[in-house]
Amino acid sequence: MKKITKVLSALLITATAISAQTLVTVNGHKISQEQVDNELMQATQGRFNQLPADKQALFREQALKGMIGKELIYQDAKKSGILKSKEYKTEYKKVEARIKKELAIQVWQKRVLDSIKISDKELKNYYKKNKEEFMQKESVHARHILVKTEKEAKQLINELNTLSGEALKNRFIELAKTKSTGPSAPKGGDLGYFAQGQMVPAFNDAVFGMKVGTITTKPVKTPFGYHVIYLEDKKPATTRSFDEVKEFIEQRLKLEKFKEVMKKKMDKLQKKAVIK
Repeated sequence: MKKITKVLSALLITATAISAQTLVTVNGHKISQEQVDNELMQATQGRFNQLPADKQALFREQALKGMIGKELIYQDAKKSGILKSKEYKTEYKKVEARIKKELAIQVWQKRVLDSIKISDKELKNYYKKNKEEFMQKESVHARHILVKTEKEAKQLINELNTLSGEALKNRFIELAKTKSTGPSAPKGGDLGYFAQGQMVPAFNDAVFGMKVGTITTKPVKTPFGYHVIYLEDKKPATTRSFDEVKEFIEQRLKLEKFKEVMKKKMDKLQKKAVIK
């Protein structure tokens, strides 16, 4: 298992660059990056790419380990004659019958959905009438140092107040790594970008009132402790362009039409059917 872990660590570093290539073989059976990606997308309901990078790396490792485990069990099951057993064959037929019906329904529904077309005029009309839906709130990119006492926070502010520019940013990152008690400490206190209202009120009010490249002049108290904040960047509120959201609008309108088409089809099928 130690050998597998080493292989995982090496492969996962380049996972995004090797797509369908083989990640690892288990007694000759290949497991590709594409298979791992499919597993992850199903497990996260298609939201895997929206997860933070550290979470993605962790989930990739867990998924690959799980797939290796399943393959080892499957291979052992084959060797022990499970696939030839009466119990297996009986259960397989039940699953096959269920999957046959479910797959036919899915393909039928996909054909109906694919047949629905949305014109550019419809897309643009939706965009014009629902522009507020595509507004992005003002957002900031900030770092913080979280400590237990106000005294500690004030000491950090006093030290940092003597610096500016890149020197301030670099020293802030160093102190965050060594002094902060928050989970973002290893990343230099980096909180990434977040919009208005995402943080607790005291933190939110402080950071959105700051200038880029500065730190808080006073410790910011929240239920988690005392924060010293560094504002790295600020993005104003914007409205996403039509081209950016065109695909999203198309899918939404297609789904709305799909429901209408499905209702008509179901009404028609039920009228023709003999249901007792």
